[in-house]
Amino acid sequence: MAGSGYGSAGPPAPSPRYRYLDLLFALLGTAAFLVDLVADLWVAASYMQAGHCLWGGLVLALLGLSSLAMQCFSWAWYRTDNIELELPSGRCLAALHLLQLGYLYRCLRVLRAGWRACRVETAQERDYAVFLSHDISMLRLFETFLEGTPQLTLVLSIVLHTNKLEPFQGLGIFTASLCVAWSLLDYHQSLRCFLLDKHELGPLSSTIYFLWNFLLICPRVLAVALFATLFPCYVGLHFLGIWAAMLLWVWLQGTDFMECPRWEWLYRATVAVILYFCWFNVSKGQTRQRSTIYHGFILVDSVLLAGSWLWHNAPLHERSFLLPVLLAALVCFVLGLLLRIAYYKWFHPTLQVQCQASYDEVDTAEGLAGFRAGPVPAPVNRRMYQLSQNHFLVSLQAG
Repeated sequence: MAGSGYGSAGPPAPSPRYRYLDLLFALLGTAAFLVDLVADLWVAASYMQAGHCLWGGLVLALLGLSSLAMQCFSWAWYRTDNIELELPSGRCLAALHLLQLGYLYRCLRVLRAGWRACRVETAQERDYAVFLSHDISMLRLFETFLEGTPQLTLVLSIVLHTNKLEPFQGLGIFTASLCVAWSLLDYHQSLRCFLLDKHELGPLSSTIYFLWNFLLICPRVLAVALFATLFPCYVGLHFLGIWAAMLLWVWLQGTDFMECPRWEWLYRATVAVILYFCWFNVSKGQTRQRSTIYHGFILVDSVLLAGSWLWHNAPLHERSFLLPVLLAALVCFVLGLLLRIAYYKWFHPTLQVQCQASYDEVDTAEGLAGFRAGPVPAPVNRRMYQLSQNHFLVSLQAG
């Protein structure tokens, strides 16, 4: 099933590689998570000490909700996966997740498995390390859009509200934006792990993928932040309305990511939050129409949000600097779309795979052109493999 981690029948063995560089990235990712956690707590405490209890409470609420969602995903995957080695007892795992330590425990397991894979270099250790790293990549993506991106929007709205930009705030906004795009790049690279070596993400395609995500997310965050400064009481209603529409859209696409139907709704709700900020493909089929509809909708919504702020604040005497910022945001959005088109026209791996159809669909999980295959079954992360099929695979049904 979709949520199961391993079985005799299913995706082909990915024949993964795990290098010291992968171990270094895993270590840096764990350190970044801890630094980000400490920074969030410090920011919340600073807001409350300054008398801004609402701002501090919002930071803590975002931190708590994202942590709770990550623990739920982690716990559900531990319950359904059958390849975990040397796991503690069920009660110990439950206690770790109740204490909000499940994600950190996974990070430590990845470091341990990665170190063994680099030192011992056995196929089992490599497969296991790659399997765990895929789950970390997915959880990091969820954390980014459940906590990082909303908090970036909050900080930007506070700066616009106070009309004062501290140096640490500007640096924080810039680095947070890069972290959001970087988490998408890391997720995309995890998807490409299931492709043949010649289709893996190269430096040029990595740069283009990073840039178009960065250029599309930043204008969206700016538009929401501007609307939040103007109507702080209604931005929540706007989010709930768009989120509900995206949740319905994801449900209509018939996702099958989690093994348990109840946990599937948590996945759909999380994807709906991601779609509030950027595009995320969740199902096979022709994605061009869905992507066009989505980006057109987000563009109209963002223009309405920014336009309402501009109409209410015209003429811009005290904030005249924001007019060129808005124009630059529009240029960034258009440039991001152009880079996205260029990526899928010249750098998308399905273009390098011989195919006889023009839409993404999967009939079987074995013998797929362009995907790794091996004679010996290996622990394949089917969650990431399923998303990789949705994202990359061109159907061979016509053949």
